[in-house]
Amino acid sequence: MTQRIVVIEGDGIGTEVVPAAVDVLEAFDIDFEFVAAEAGDAVKAETGEALPAATYEAAANADATLFGAAGETAADVILPLRDAVDSFVNVRPAKAYPGVEALRPETDVVFLRENTEGVYSGHEDRLSDDLSTLTRVVTSSASRELAEFACEFVDDGRGPDHQDGFTVAHKANVMRETDGRFREEVLAVAEERGVDADEELMDAFATKLPLDPTQYGVVVCPNLAGDVLSDLAAGLVGGLGLLPSANIGHDNALFEPVHGTAPDIAGEGVANPTAAILSAAMLLEYLGYVAEGERVREAVERVLADGPRTGDLGGSATTDEVTAAVVDRL
Repeated sequence: MTQRIVVIEGDGIGTEVVPAAVDVLEAFDIDFEFVAAEAGDAVKAETGEALPAATYEAAANADATLFGAAGETAADVILPLRDAVDSFVNVRPAKAYPGVEALRPETDVVFLRENTEGVYSGHEDRLSDDLSTLTRVVTSSASRELAEFACEFVDDGRGPDHQDGFTVAHKANVMRETDGRFREEVLAVAEERGVDADEELMDAFATKLPLDPTQYGVVVCPNLAGDVLSDLAAGLVGGLGLLPSANIGHDNALFEPVHGTAPDIAGEGVANPTAAILSAAMLLEYLGYVAEGERVREAVERVLADGPRTGDLGGSATTDEVTAAVVDRL
């Protein structure tokens, strides 16, 4: 059965790393149909829309979407795209790899981030020259849905081997009604499902993670906390160029590297394709090609260990050279 993959390169190095990920997917004998679509700054400059309706519809009707990055229009692109695939959880692994200089080479953490609510709900107002407001939204239903996913995630053994269960990171001691509701619902689901769950205040977590990342395995977070804390973890493993992510919905999903457009190196052919390729590995696993996804991950680890490497990892290879090395190892 043909599976339709919408490919949105976006801006900056997205136009370089997303084709690298497609090259890796094409290395397998899988019946994928790749459908190109547009979004981002360049599209807005040309059409007036950062995310054309045709792109939204293509993502909504695909089996999965692979997205690169958007620049100034990022919020106008990624938030609607997550809506298009009905995403309720953002999965962000942060793992140190052999051969990559890492601040904490023992790091192996997966963040499960609520993907629809919190301060990213878009309820902002400028009420006067002196006053702006932001309304934070937290519902029991979305919190429980994330918790159910987290329980299934750890029950299926998809978390790091060194930790059982998960940790809930929150700030319920200050945001008592919003994070309080989130904390209560997530812990309640864990108890109902018989899954071990502990908790950590997010600011304490931000201190403890760099000191000893082995304390944590799977971390369940509200939206903003997951965004910030996963980027903190990136600094422990060698940078954002190594971090993939998945936006999982009920019948659809969106996969993207988390590094952004990197305008300082865009167009030079030296961008690190690792995060985009690892996002493709997550896409394969999501569609049921678990062995193929693991093969991609193993190939990436071998290339990171043995080379070639791009400049951000101390090498001098181009994007194409690293991609070819991964494909060769497949």
